[in-house]
Amino acid sequence: MGPLTAGSAVDTQRGTSGTALHGIETGRAGKQLGFAGLSHSDNVYDNGLIPVPVAVISSGTGPTALLVAGTHGDEYEGQVVLHELIRSLEPEHLNGTVVIVPAANAPAVRAGTRVSPIDGGNLNRSYPGQELSGPTDQVADLIAGTLLPEADVVIDLHSGGSNSTYLPSMFIYRGPDQQTWERKVSASRAMGLPYVIAVQPRLEPGSLSTAGDDAGVLALSTELGGGGTVDPGILADARRGVRSLLAHLGILAAQPGTEVEPEATAAEPTWLELVPDSPVMATAAGIFEPLVGLGQRVRAGDPVARVHAIDDLARPPQEYTARVDGVVAILRRPALVALGNYLLHVAPELEAPRH
Repeated sequence: MGPLTAGSAVDTQRGTSGTALHGIETGRAGKQLGFAGLSHSDNVYDNGLIPVPVAVISSGTGPTALLVAGTHGDEYEGQVVLHELIRSLEPEHLNGTVVIVPAANAPAVRAGTRVSPIDGGNLNRSYPGQELSGPTDQVADLIAGTLLPEADVVIDLHSGGSNSTYLPSMFIYRGPDQQTWERKVSASRAMGLPYVIAVQPRLEPGSLSTAGDDAGVLALSTELGGGGTVDPGILADARRGVRSLLAHLGILAAQPGTEVEPEATAAEPTWLELVPDSPVMATAAGIFEPLVGLGQRVRAGDPVARVHAIDDLARPPQEYTARVDGVVAILRRPALVALGNYLLHVAPELEAPRH
């Protein structure tokens, strides 16, 4: 397969989804930098297009990777990695095509918010999208209807955003069949991040991971720290990991200076799984005090958090305990919490899948 290369149904003006593409020419090898134009009319956005940057770098033949970041606008690590990749990758480095969407929910990226400030849309709950709808649905429609069907693999780069921090990990949906699951496992090892978090099939029906599974495309995701900032160590791991994964998939050719770590030398990641008892939820509003750190191993019943009431000076803090043995995989970032907020997630460890 090969999106935006010879034989594709995409033309230079409009994708099969209906969303206009600008600066992308069908069937041409090389590096093309363009954008998708979203159409929306309100008091602010009228008489113009909302641009979503798109880059296509192609050697002309071979498999295709679709790389996406900025699904949530306040998740920055993946955006940095993909912007760097656009500048550094050249067609002669490839045995295939890389399509890069570094700021998928562009209005949210420009506002630094999780969801679009225009229509309130959460892109990772909007797939497969709708052509004749708001900007977020239009992006989902472009990716699911035009880019995804022509790809061999999709990699959706997430992190915790402003509200949480994650262990640096691959985040993969189980299934949809045994063969695809084994390919996800192999690709996760190739990425070389310290952790892999497995979740149930179709965890979020409107996500890009589910859309990839439904399309029969190898669908991978990451969680790269978060907290509304960029961690240099995690960013370095993600840089190396994306290149290593592209090499594993046969898309990135062996070139001097590409910083691809041989898969055989990568350490086995720690395998975790999110289960129904993973979340620890606040049952009262107040100030969140974590008693554990990311990556810490805990046992069911261990104290892991307190919430201090703001106005009731005589009330002792509400203490929370882990509900399952495992590793602290997700930790809330803001200290101010409301009833129903998740304070943290404890993920049980999995036995590493056999090679």
